[in-house]
Amino acid sequence: MEESKVPKVQRLAAELRDKIRRGVYPPRSALPKVRDFQETEGIAFQTARDVYGLLEDEGLIVSRKGKGTFVSPILGKILRNGTGRYIKAAREEDGARGAFAGEIARLGMTPDSTTVITRERPPARVAQILGIHHSAKALARARTMLADDTVVQVATSYFPGDIAFGTQLEEQDTGDGGSKSRLAEYGQAQVRIRETVDVRPPTKAEADALDIPAGRSVYEITHIGLTAEGRAVEVCLHVMPVSLWSLSYEWPIDQPKA
Repeated sequence: MEESKVPKVQRLAAELRDKIRRGVYPPRSALPKVRDFQETEGIAFQTARDVYGLLEDEGLIVSRKGKGTFVSPILGKILRNGTGRYIKAAREEDGARGAFAGEIARLGMTPDSTTVITRERPPARVAQILGIHHSAKALARARTMLADDTVVQVATSYFPGDIAFGTQLEEQDTGDGGSKSRLAEYGQAQVRIRETVDVRPPTKAEADALDIPAGRSVYEITHIGLTAEGRAVEVCLHVMPVSLWSLSYEWPIDQPKA
């Protein structure tokens, strides 16, 4: 019975996927409720849920608790180029305010963000990476980041106070290229990036900010910017819905000798 169920889920998902791609159900439009979809197709309720779950995993639809299921405002997943997004030309392209803005604009969407700037004690693991005392304050820039008016990630960057306090990093607009370009101007250029990626459930606050069900998974990317001397001058914690993002990394290996 399970073997006959799998093709049915895939077939129905393909039919619904095609309707979304053709605009029968445009972005942000409401889809039939799971129970209505079940009755229309004459299938089991679990089969209907599996169809919707498959398309939600692909980033094509989103469910809203108590509201229903809708076509995603962004069809498919956003590709995060973890290798090239931080180079100077990319993060400053057309006056972009950093890597995220440049990346989203290159994908043909409009980037935006809201930022809350504070001086606060960072999480213990962040303080350890930055090499500051656990009771010391760092500059925190907490951002809610949008693409075409849709919240696609939340991220908080932490900077050591001795570098960041009293600088443009404490202003809403950090200028062309964002914080990395300002740090370079302050003699703290990041020449190496280290990232760790985890997949986990969101906290309630994260789920609310991202407008996703608590049961959906998010990427947590711990991003560390290092100077030539090996000092960590930035730690950013990115939280992004798995259903909206794909992560891409590339690096050379076994380079032939000239």
